[in-house]
Amino acid sequence: MTEAISIHDLTKRFGEQTALDGVSFDVPAGSVLGLLGPNGAGKTTLINCLTTLLRADSGSITVLGHDLEDDPQLVRANIAVTGQFAALDDQVSPHANLVFFGRLLGLTKAQARARAAELLAIFELEGAALAPVGYLSGGMRRRLDLAVSLVVPRQVLVLDEPTTGLDPRSRKLLWDMVRAEAGRGVAVLLTTQYLEEADQLADRIVVIDKGRVIAEGSSDELKREVGGTMCRLTLADSTETAAAMEALGHLSGVAAEGDRITVLMEEAADLTAVTRELDRAGLAIADIEVTKPTLDEVFFALTEPLEKEIS
Repeated sequence: MTEAISIHDLTKRFGEQTALDGVSFDVPAGSVLGLLGPNGAGKTTLINCLTTLLRADSGSITVLGHDLEDDPQLVRANIAVTGQFAALDDQVSPHANLVFFGRLLGLTKAQARARAAELLAIFELEGAALAPVGYLSGGMRRRLDLAVSLVVPRQVLVLDEPTTGLDPRSRKLLWDMVRAEAGRGVAVLLTTQYLEEADQLADRIVVIDKGRVIAEGSSDELKREVGGTMCRLTLADSTETAAAMEALGHLSGVAAEGDRITVLMEEAADLTAVTRELDRAGLAIADIEVTKPTLDEVFFALTEPLEKEIS
């Protein structure tokens, strides 16, 4: 695959705070890369550097062969962006907003109107096409903001937490749109707080923490890296959770949430060690489940709590 986005050794500091510390990754054309990390990890700083809103201290960004430092206007011309906050005119209708952006981006009046009608249908906004944007619900405004980013098709699409606040139906609508864009060869860079979203959409995932890339791979690769099997169990007596944690404390990857205990195992055969230790301690199991780790569990295993980091 051709690399549509190439980020190499990107570094950005704000005074004594390092927001990005040598970040490198590529996004091939026709693929979706999920950029994950806790709040303050540096995701928004990276997006702002990529979209020319911030200038990095060092490193390089190339978009479709154009170096950001040498050709910032060409980079901007090839990127469609949906940020975390909608940039819409509340006083006019969704149709008027879409036509305005279409005209601003070089479409003729007829082309802008036709594209506006097409996008209103795609994002199921036809019923509110002529109402002032200020009267729309939060989810409808978000869908309109996404539609604006697609008025003129680009080969690179940057989505910064695009489904925040969307209901399940609207989220599915966005997912279908992302898959369609990747299917036509667009490189999609997606940041999200919904790990299920990254699991569903991303061909590859980059996890950053404290400004550094700490893991990269497909969802399945990251799950294998953290651990092969997850054991989840509940004791017959929920008051004995502390005793169970003590009995299992010498095993790796043991955690408790309420009365539920999870154990990260290298392989399913390790389940015997778990049940043996609990039996020795005289602790009865009410329910036990063995599954592959979820992406949420991968995220928690890889990242650490942050204090006063730059986002």
